[in-house]
Amino acid sequence: MLPIVCFAKDWGLDPTSNDHVMRELARTTPVLWLESIATRAANLGERGDLHKIVRKLRGFAEGAREVAPGLFVATPLVLPLPASPVARELNAHILRAFVAAHRKRLGIDRFQLWTFLPMAERYVGTLGESLSVYYCTDEWAQFRGVDRDTTLAMEQRLLRKVQLTFATSPSLVAAKAHAGVEVRLASHGVDHAHFARALAPDLAVPPELANVRGPVIGFFGLLEDWIDHELAAHCARQRPEWTFVFVGTQKVDLGRLSALPNVLLLDRRPYEALPAYCKRFTVALCHFKQNELTQYVNPIKLREYASAGLPVVATDIPGCHGYPEWCTVTRTPAAFLAALDHWVATDTPTLRRARSDSMRSESWEARVDAIRAAVNEKLAATYPARAHQKR
Repeated sequence: MLPIVCFAKDWGLDPTSNDHVMRELARTTPVLWLESIATRAANLGERGDLHKIVRKLRGFAEGAREVAPGLFVATPLVLPLPASPVARELNAHILRAFVAAHRKRLGIDRFQLWTFLPMAERYVGTLGESLSVYYCTDEWAQFRGVDRDTTLAMEQRLLRKVQLTFATSPSLVAAKAHAGVEVRLASHGVDHAHFARALAPDLAVPPELANVRGPVIGFFGLLEDWIDHELAAHCARQRPEWTFVFVGTQKVDLGRLSALPNVLLLDRRPYEALPAYCKRFTVALCHFKQNELTQYVNPIKLREYASAGLPVVATDIPGCHGYPEWCTVTRTPAAFLAALDHWVATDTPTLRRARSDSMRSESWEARVDAIRAAVNEKLAATYPARAHQKR
């Protein structure tokens, strides 16, 4: 493959498909990861935005840093005013110079441009790339805090510009594949070896859970508005003898959950620590609300839970279907609670091992091999003479 320059999220947050796909691709070709460009106007009155600005200034000063073999992260400085035409034009000049300087430093000549963000549309075709790729992971226009119409328009232009589009769920493929646009399915994988550590006898349970008695119903991930916290509170009220544990950054008010004596709200924990929490979970939750955002979601945590050996109880979103032997999809609160009862009563170590083993074939390595083949096929079709010379 040609070297890659990609627009992605900020490095160092909880790993998503951005991280896993680019780590795998970097094993065979250099990757220059550009931390997130301005997707919304900064609010200097918000503490989080001020911290982000400081972090970006620090990252810019550090230059490109190698965070994994072949994977270099750089922080471009752009004006956080995505609605301003003047700012957009100035940002385009800044990014062209920024990318050119880092390509020269890393010895990158011809390259492919990837974006995980529809907001990068305005830069596609301006940076000198030989091939452009959009890797679509979500229905971006449905997220809180973005302008829906502007985001939809940007994504439509992006889909017409790029030579290759991947989408991470069948519903996303169907939503993006129109007007002659070809979209290929790139289902999420899993870091199986990492989460299978939950089955290791010598792995210690985290101190917060070491003295917890009885079943533990667990969740890890962002505690956002697309998670059905009222459903979780309902189940906790109905089963006071169980402990409900939620591990992740709280983005919304969780007062109803925190008020319950059998609910343990823990802040975000490092990715490296998650298998230890899974070891103590009895059943895992995948309780998404059913709305315009979640019908396109393909939850990575579903496969992570299974790799750790856990049975899962989920709400009825398309991304949770397909694994009926260990993920019970439910449509009502009563059915959700009944499914929890079932797995608490019937799960065994043998079933846990079987679930984990079933995920071996869904590794990120296998997923990215298929992606790599599709990209090389497109490159060969776009530059047949050069492909022939290479052979």
